[in-house]
Amino acid sequence: MTVFTQEVPGFGEVGLRTVEPVADAPLLHRWVTEERARFWGMGDADLARVQEIYEYLDSLDTHHAYLAVLGGQPVALFQTYEPDADPVGECYPVEPGDIGVHLLIGPPVDGRRPGFTGALLSVLLAYLFADPSRTRVVAEPDARNTKAHERLMRAGFVLGTEVDLPEKRARLAFLTRTGWAL
Repeated sequence: MTVFTQEVPGFGEVGLRTVEPVADAPLLHRWVTEERARFWGMGDADLARVQEIYEYLDSLDTHHAYLAVLGGQPVALFQTYEPDADPVGECYPVEPGDIGVHLLIGPPVDGRRPGFTGALLSVLLAYLFADPSRTRVVAEPDARNTKAHERLMRAGFVLGTEVDLPEKRARLAFLTRTGWAL
């Protein structure tokens, strides 16, 4: 089911649709097991495990998974979660209005496009902040993923401390509604 669409001038219309665990598992499995997705932490997962993980996420009210679609093609996996219902919530003082995110850009469909990640991220943030109850976005990329840290800072995120999560050492990053609007 499509939950949000936005036209980005010079880029195209990006839609967000909920992940369908059974139907989307083969695509997600290809993406999460590529070397380029090493920070996603699912490199050794088989197809059944990927489907099981997304069926579990689909059963939760606090965690959601979406595919970002551009020109009819899935281009990214976008996940949201309530930080107080996730291990990250034990690592920082969660505030009302916080929403956590994970983003995995899929392999390029038509080769690399300059500005692709920034344009896509602008849509994802617009989706999050369309909900007036959301006041801050929290991300926690792997502490070694400097490329992700740089991309988040370009989008207005402020880097926080490094924290130990069950699956990784992460670097917190925060974007307030006010910081996004600048």
